[in-house]
Amino acid sequence: MSYSIKQLAKIAKVSVRTLHYYDVVGLLTSNRNNKNQYRVYEETDLLKLQQILFFKELGFALKDIKIIIENPNFNIEAALNEHKKIILLKQRRLLGLIQTIDKTINKITNKKYMKDEELYDSFTKEEMNKLAHEAKERWGHTDAFKESEKKMRSMSKEQMDVIKIEGDNILRKAATLVDKDVHSNEVQNLIAEHYKHLSNFYTPTPEMYRGLAEMYIGDTRFKIHFEKYHPELPQFMHDAMIAFVDNK
Repeated sequence: MSYSIKQLAKIAKVSVRTLHYYDVVGLLTSNRNNKNQYRVYEETDLLKLQQILFFKELGFALKDIKIIIENPNFNIEAALNEHKKIILLKQRRLLGLIQTIDKTINKITNKKYMKDEELYDSFTKEEMNKLAHEAKERWGHTDAFKESEKKMRSMSKEQMDVIKIEGDNILRKAATLVDKDVHSNEVQNLIAEHYKHLSNFYTPTPEMYRGLAEMYIGDTRFKIHFEKYHPELPQFMHDAMIAFVDNK
């Protein structure tokens, strides 16, 4: 059985734009209908796309996924079993987060006693320290990191809340544009707003912005955060930000 690009997009719950991109980069190439030259996908492509989406969910970069699934020793059954193990671990982690959220809601709405430590039950001290250490290791020597630290220390809670709301609004709007061409004026105007928003923390450069774009699809923490707004948002932001940098 064959599928058109629209049919495959609907079945897999991804955008047509995403499938176009996968075709261009050689991750999921299509055949062409002999009559009209439209993209056509086969049953094997459905399984291949499923693997791509599983690996994306687990935080793999697209270039790494391509290497993995094109390896002649790649075994779908073995991969599925590994996916299941990792997803079950993530499930337990998310259940822990939900329990922490419920406790916090009870503390706020019902004035229920809750130890301060319980607010961070799902984030161990080691994990919090690891994040801070990772940032310092990666960027501590840069002027941008020093500038960011200085700005963060000088901000009041009210100022930080305003910045968070602004960032949230940008991502909410971006989630409504995921089916748009990333080169369109509407998308690029929003990305320019996102670029400017970063100046609340440090002075961005095109090179830094390109690196940030790669993290949006390569770092699981970014992916999980953005996917709360829309499943396709990490890849959309990446593509739109790269287009923005290329234009600059």
